[in-house]
Amino acid sequence: MAKEKEQVPPGVFLGIGNPLLDMSSIVDSEFLRKYDVQPDSAVLAEERHLALFQELADNFEPDYIAGGAAQNTVRVAQWMMGSPGATSFMGCVGKDTYGDLLKQCAMKDGVNGHYMEDATDATGTCAILLFQGERSLIANLAAANNFSPEHLRTEKAESLVDAAKYVYFSGFFLTVSLESLVQVARKCIDEDKVFLFNLSAPFLLQYFQDRVSTVLPYCDFVFCNETEAATFGEIKGWGDDVAQIALKIAALPKASGTRPRIVVITQGSSPTILACQGKVVTFPVEPLANELLVDTNGAGDSFAGGFIAKLIQGEKLADCVRAGHFAARIVIQQSGCTFPKVCDFV
Repeated sequence: MAKEKEQVPPGVFLGIGNPLLDMSSIVDSEFLRKYDVQPDSAVLAEERHLALFQELADNFEPDYIAGGAAQNTVRVAQWMMGSPGATSFMGCVGKDTYGDLLKQCAMKDGVNGHYMEDATDATGTCAILLFQGERSLIANLAAANNFSPEHLRTEKAESLVDAAKYVYFSGFFLTVSLESLVQVARKCIDEDKVFLFNLSAPFLLQYFQDRVSTVLPYCDFVFCNETEAATFGEIKGWGDDVAQIALKIAALPKASGTRPRIVVITQGSSPTILACQGKVVTFPVEPLANELLVDTNGAGDSFAGGFIAKLIQGEKLADCVRAGHFAARIVIQQSGCTFPKVCDFV
């Protein structure tokens, strides 16, 4: 008999980040050549790419997904928990058709979105181009870059932050509004909320180390992959042993002594590492046949979503990791960060 899902309070999990409308479609070689898109690449949109998004919408019938790293994590957590209204999300979109579509997609996934709207910029988009088994990503952040602390002072934003017991940011938000991030992090400390943070990308550690250092003292949980951990270790002069790097991140100064910091490092198909209070535990990943692998984009976001869902539901850390592995395994067998309608995790 399947274990009945633990119901959780409305709005218990809040994510804040950069919302992007993912546009996922199979394209042809002519389309890739026209916009000089390299196979299996991930780039920020340049001037030559901007017309690509409209052509994709007009001619290739893309699937639309409420994407962006933090929003993906929230969507997966909502799917895993299954409790109506359990999650909420904030970010900045444009006042346009794509913004409306993104909101509809998030709402369909059960996420309570409260989006700042910027009339001066377009909603951020990410083209996911599929051709002969390879995937290329082109992201145009646009309005997602424009989130302002003023949005946190809206009545609904204040109510969402107040209701949340667990708050999550992706590292990508460091380049958008450090002031907003720190404001929410401090509230988490003051009100004993659990603050969770994802390092997200090596370039953030390389070029925004001061901002990362500003945020880490507030973090109860830190998520990253082995490449991000190695970059952190290199910058700090800690060597390249991922387990030791995890221990050192866990031991960095903390703004609150209420709970120890827990560091979780995924390593693709290699064991996941969890470090806390001087101890490291590893968790093997169940192998997946190569022919079942469709798209690894969003695997780390999905792992975090599965992990956090079970953390909120009061499961042991080992079961949180197992849930993270389950969520990532499901998502990498789909195109884009998508999942079946019903979650059958037990």
